[in-house]
Amino acid sequence: MAIVLGKNQYGKAEVRMVYVDRSTPVHAITDVNVTSQLIGDFTDTHLTGANDAVIATDTQKNTVYAMARTGGVGSPEEFALRLARNYVDKYEQVTGARMAVEQYSWDRIVTAAGPHDHAFSKGTAETRTAVVRKDGAAETVISGLTGLVVLKSTGSEFWGFPEVEYTSLVETNDRILATAVTARWLYTTSELDWDAAFTAVRGALLENFANTHSLSLQQTLYAMGKGALEAVPEIAEIRLSLPNKHHFLVDLDKWDLDNPNQVFYAADRPYGLIEAAILRDDAEVPDGAWEGIAAFI
Repeated sequence: MAIVLGKNQYGKAEVRMVYVDRSTPVHAITDVNVTSQLIGDFTDTHLTGANDAVIATDTQKNTVYAMARTGGVGSPEEFALRLARNYVDKYEQVTGARMAVEQYSWDRIVTAAGPHDHAFSKGTAETRTAVVRKDGAAETVISGLTGLVVLKSTGSEFWGFPEVEYTSLVETNDRILATAVTARWLYTTSELDWDAAFTAVRGALLENFANTHSLSLQQTLYAMGKGALEAVPEIAEIRLSLPNKHHFLVDLDKWDLDNPNQVFYAADRPYGLIEAAILRDDAEVPDGAWEGIAAFI
């Protein structure tokens, strides 16, 4: 029996950066969190501690800042691709790279005179995500979002489930449906208008959540994923994680009050968790493409 080194990668995690585009008097800000990881022949540093092939993680942090200064940031996908190509194309010992970018939202403050040129307020908890994997010349892009909180006050039912041991849930043909969407989608290309594609996917998710008369959150999830694939043909697969944010009708009988689906208790836990992948049956998904994408499926 021999003990050998297996798959490995290393890098700098969660490099926080705010980039201000001052190219016009109307400033724009991009707020990101970047995780940089390199893959290649780094056997010696694991086995002997020799670091002659190791690009220091501090160097990777500084590269994020320097590449933003020299080329801007652009979309999360574009920036992640630039970073990955920088390492794989420049250093012989680096055969692959994995770059993950989270982008946080800021809203321009609107004053009495109109939108302000350089004042912003923090946006919602919704976060745009991108993960780029580069193995030699091959490039894989997975975009996504998390924290997109949505709610329907009607147009949702849940009934017909089996009455098995310990079942207590009452059937309903009118309920609140609410969730916080986490979605990741895998592209078939690494050359695309990333902002336009993201906008199209997000719009399709919202459109289908709103317009699907839901008999289950599973049905709604599938409609959302299908809509995203129809909106952007360059997507091979989308994965969705939808926690069911339960809203329970409050019993007001004790005070001789009725409650015609108006007063609800919003429970934060426990909650149902619905997850699935929706994909084109003819699309090729590269081996390992989803590796390291945590949390679902």
